[in-house]
Amino acid sequence: MDKDVSQIGRWQEERDRIRAAEGPQRDSLLHERAQWTRRSIVTMIQKAKAGHIGGDFSVTDILTVLFNDVLRIDPADPAWAERDRFILSKGHCAAALYSTLAWCGFFSPSELDTFMAPLSPLNGHPNRRKVPGVETNTGPLGHGLPIGVGAAIAARLTHGPERVFVVLGDGEMQEGSNWEALMSAAHYRLDNLTITIDRNRLQQGAGTEETNSLDPLPEKLDAFGWEVREIDGHDYAALIQAYRPSMSGRPVAVIANTVKGKGVSFIENRVEWHHKVPDAAQVELALEELA
Repeated sequence: MDKDVSQIGRWQEERDRIRAAEGPQRDSLLHERAQWTRRSIVTMIQKAKAGHIGGDFSVTDILTVLFNDVLRIDPADPAWAERDRFILSKGHCAAALYSTLAWCGFFSPSELDTFMAPLSPLNGHPNRRKVPGVETNTGPLGHGLPIGVGAAIAARLTHGPERVFVVLGDGEMQEGSNWEALMSAAHYRLDNLTITIDRNRLQQGAGTEETNSLDPLPEKLDAFGWEVREIDGHDYAALIQAYRPSMSGRPVAVIANTVKGKGVSFIENRVEWHHKVPDAAQVELALEELA
């Protein structure tokens, strides 16, 4: 997949506008970008007849802020040594990541039409060998954070300026590998590592608290040695503030309280939309709400 030079230029211009704006103007620019992503997700999943629309929508505002305001990245040089590392550990929400990467110009937005098609590089889970901008393959839950810990340690050893950002699902926090990684990150005081937990409280088939309770999640993360910041995951100003560097010398855990299916009334907070595919009439209604 080739980078899209003209799209990179558009992304750079919009990122500059977002970073220069304040208050309602900045929120409006970020909201416009997030809604473009959600509309792309709807059409991608409807065409592919597969996907995870609920989790895609809940994480969209988080990805929008990271890629358009926070991350030090260069889509013209995806392998730039001093880039920030971003890992989408909840890899089943690949449609949201692909749409975000396409807007940045890592590849042409026209490629989104091939989502999950035979031989398409845009698989149902991200593959770093096929998609520029993807740092590591994810999909099996509980793998992204351990890799992120390794990346943060590597940056420490090389004295690099890069920060490492990992986005996890809250259902994914039931994986024991994440808690081992949390302990390791705190032990090594990886203040260059920030995780975001997409706390939409729903997973496949049921609520997280019905399946295996995570609460009190902030207190657990604090006890594991993390600097905890709990926010509204759809509040752009709160997200930007939450991604400031560590204030304590500890790794940072952002608990982003979100709505699964955010943005479309008949999808929001409905467990069946974890991987349900909208029909043609539902696509039309969704696109109207996201206009």
